[in-house]
Amino acid sequence: MAEDTDVEATPGSATATVGRVQRLPLRQLIQILLAILIVTFVAIGSYKTLRLPSGEGYDASTWKAFVISGVAQGGIYALIAIGYTLVYGVLRMINFAHGEVFMMGCFISFFFADAYSSSGFLNRHPYPALAIVFLIAMLTSCLVAMLLERVAYRPLRNAPRLVPLITAIGASLFLQNTAYGFFGPQTRAYPVPDVLSGDKSWTILGVTMQRIQVVVIMTAILAVIGLTLFIARTRTGKSIRAVAEDREIASLMGIDVDRTIMVTFALGGLLAGIAGVQFGLTFGQVNFHIGFAVGIAAFTASVLGGIGSISGAALGGLVLGLLQSVGPPLLFTGFNIPAPFQLQDVITFSVLVLVLIFRPGGILGSGQAEKV
Repeated sequence: MAEDTDVEATPGSATATVGRVQRLPLRQLIQILLAILIVTFVAIGSYKTLRLPSGEGYDASTWKAFVISGVAQGGIYALIAIGYTLVYGVLRMINFAHGEVFMMGCFISFFFADAYSSSGFLNRHPYPALAIVFLIAMLTSCLVAMLLERVAYRPLRNAPRLVPLITAIGASLFLQNTAYGFFGPQTRAYPVPDVLSGDKSWTILGVTMQRIQVVVIMTAILAVIGLTLFIARTRTGKSIRAVAEDREIASLMGIDVDRTIMVTFALGGLLAGIAGVQFGLTFGQVNFHIGFAVGIAAFTASVLGGIGSISGAALGGLVLGLLQSVGPPLLFTGFNIPAPFQLQDVITFSVLVLVLIFRPGGILGSGQAEKV
């Protein structure tokens, strides 16, 4: 019987090449293949869309409108995403009920806006009326967020991480069905004052934008700047950073951890309330399940930017808003897909999956998945 012999692989030989391929992790091979497919699809779809005849494609003014709409939509996502990132930064948990916190603020503010519209106060005195509507939404979302923290999350603070996650999903379903029971299943038309109606516009730096888009963008910018300064400069903000770093050490240093966590939920609720009114004014409708789709999009924005980072959440919201506004017409129109704008959720979930695959830490994160 012939003896077995070992064959040494010389550099550059077929055996050495096969050995290097076998040593490549399967995950890397799948990522490379997936990246090639994505780049190919984006390139072909964009090329086919941009090469359409003038009567079938979009002109420059339409693309500009898509971009402006995406920035405004991204501002709404950013405000909600900051709520996710604040809670995650302090408690290392995902508050999946935060979309319903946004929804409750939007719904309660609707009844005040509708009453002001019926009485004529909304159009006679739009700015005081809008100020009251924003205030009502902020207070409502703030109270709902604080109630969630006190009733649902605080008793489970030391439980395994899966338990608060399941509780958050249950709280989300509870708030959805509560809104369904009190307000009904129908979609309500959110009143918009004449001063912010769709035919009214402002020209800023040579760019013409609808007034409501300007209000949404400026409100989001001011809210992000204000929150950043609050976290960086105030005593409460420093307490939040200390608790996020180490709860036990912060407690030993005299910080009231329970109060600090409650304030964190309240801040997220305030921003969600602002986003609720912005959503109602922008899209002109509200119903009991708007919190789910918008909440998932905002969660995707926080993951995209780097969950745990306020600036990352703001950046993720802006990027996702642009992708949802520009992506469907740019990628799908060239393939003659009907109603491409109905595929915004496809963009949302695709972005979430791709971020988790290629850069789990997000744009401003480490790029590595955190061990939980």
